[in-house]
Amino acid sequence: MSPSRSTGSDQLRALAHPLRSRLLAQLRVHGGATATELAVALGTHTGATSYHLRRLAEAGLIEDTGTGTGRRRVWAAAEPAGRAEPEPMDEDDLAAEQWLQRDYVEHFAERAGAWIDDSASWPDTWQEHCGLADHAVLVTTEQLTALAAEMAEVMERYRRAGAGSPGARRVAAYTALLPVDPPPAG
Repeated sequence: MSPSRSTGSDQLRALAHPLRSRLLAQLRVHGGATATELAVALGTHTGATSYHLRRLAEAGLIEDTGTGTGRRRVWAAAEPAGRAEPEPMDEDDLAAEQWLQRDYVEHFAERAGAWIDDSASWPDTWQEHCGLADHAVLVTTEQLTALAAEMAEVMERYRRAGAGSPGARRVAAYTALLPVDPPPAG
């Protein structure tokens, strides 16, 4: 999940914990899993994993799929709600958001590093199109809004495009529209 100002205060605070943010990321990238499977994948204990999964569920970030048997619950990331107007933030919310954004950057750096280490083992086409790049653009405030919306549309269009295709592989697409110039005076 990308941290954003449209995340509710309860969700933001739930995510501002290292294991919870990793649990949600694992579910979003790899799909549904049990607490035991998540504990193995993230190198933690099942008890701690179960506790933090329940906190994420209470915040509406994940849900029980209902496909488990007995006490084996299968958890999945909840579908993100549409973008809402940002809620006012107090100092605790702001601190949680900043922590979450920094954790997100660390998670991205880990994934990018893994790609750099493993890229030579992928077919040429994947090597050509995956990896890191930056694209400088010059936009007004209105154009920035349109650019972000268009990028979100493209990501949504391709989110499940390869479903059922034998050669399909999941790709994590990170976007970071970051200003280069200093903020305007005023």
